[in-house]
Amino acid sequence: MGKPQRIGILTAGGDCPGINAAIRGVGKTAIVKHGMEVYGISSGFSGLINKEVQPLSESALSGILTLGGTILGTSREKPFKKSGNLGIDKPKIIKKNYKELGLDCVVCIGGNGTQKTANLLAEEGLNVVGIPKTIDNDVFGTDFTFGFDSALTIATDAIDRLHTTANSHKRIMVIEVMGHHAGWLTLYAGMAGGGDVILLPELDLDIKAVNRYLLDRAYKKKPYSIVVVAEGIERPKDFISAADYIAAMIENGTKIETRKTILGYIQRGGSPSPMDRILATRFGSHAVDLIATENYGRMVVNVGGQTSSVPLKDVAGKTRLVPTDHSLITKARSLDICMGDVCIV
Repeated sequence: MGKPQRIGILTAGGDCPGINAAIRGVGKTAIVKHGMEVYGISSGFSGLINKEVQPLSESALSGILTLGGTILGTSREKPFKKSGNLGIDKPKIIKKNYKELGLDCVVCIGGNGTQKTANLLAEEGLNVVGIPKTIDNDVFGTDFTFGFDSALTIATDAIDRLHTTANSHKRIMVIEVMGHHAGWLTLYAGMAGGGDVILLPELDLDIKAVNRYLLDRAYKKKPYSIVVVAEGIERPKDFISAADYIAAMIENGTKIETRKTILGYIQRGGSPSPMDRILATRFGSHAVDLIATENYGRMVVNVGGQTSSVPLKDVAGKTRLVPTDHSLITKARSLDICMGDVCIV
């Protein structure tokens, strides 16, 4: 028997439900199935730079499946990004610490930025495996990321609750959902919550068409309307939020009382949904199987309901956007839901 493989786990970027489930999936599979040594790396890539690690035993991984956040902590450290720290070669420090710690692989749990950094580390000669997480569901190469289903549940529940107050006051209610570049969460939550208008970053916005649509609903004696908007839609710089902009433009254009709600970080917090716990566990276990077969430089994915992997170099630096001809957009239009670009009146 040779020396057991020693792996490190880090979580980087924004937190989301399911990260601890993924850590548990990696750690328990590594220890129980493959007899590996597992180390937790604190605060994302900062932990690799500062050599902040701790051994993770099987008992330390018990009871974290349902926890939100990340027991390892996270940061948005980008070691390959040029900064004012002249003379500090962060990738070189990471490579040195990786070697001194005796690591055979690092599992990088994170979104687009994390997977890009993971690929750059792989190009530097480190053994790396990526696990995609984000509530935005915008990591290229996978149909779903964990965190998305939990955020979808939260956003849908919020929209459900807005229906009652909108109906009581005969108002237009604008709800802003997370999603800087991709509108997956807005599209799914808008459909699940019965939104009347759904505005995505990927689609052109004709606010006059939206207002005509909302006025037509009022003329048809529909007492209220729900507008679901992604935070990343294009807007003038003098508007802080998408909700501010859309609510102002609607009220000015329709003269109908309009209120806004911004969900913000509440979408990223709390316990993961059952589906996210399962997906995160599957991702974590599959990542270790890749390590056991020395199949490095890959990211675990879910495609067609199956867990597999793709080369990190094929997904690094790319964002998965909602196609403008996506079937859910087509179905929304057939239900007379206004998508902001063309509204049937």
